[in-house]
Amino acid sequence: MQIIGQKKVDQAAQDHADWRASLRNWITVVKGADWANDNDIQQTFNTADPVGFYVVFNIAHNKARLVSIVDFADERVTVKEVVSHAKYDRKNYR
Repeated sequence: MQIIGQKKVDQAAQDHADWRASLRNWITVVKGADWANDNDIQQTFNTADPVGFYVVFNIAHNKARLVSIVDFADERVTVKEVVSHAKYDRKNYR
């Protein structure tokens, strides 16, 4: 999969040292993924959840959320934002 918006992930990793390893792992896994549907994502990341038009990944043992749009046909994951769990809970992604 191609990652669009990786700068957002890199910035979050720079800003939050405790998220860094988890975000780097996410990048590595997603770049090597061959997903056809949400079930494939959940087999790779069992805590990932489809939420409305988005797929939300838990990062750093539930400390953060990576909100994305996955385009299976174009094999693209677009990162919308990487936020703390608390900030995510204040937004409405549905």
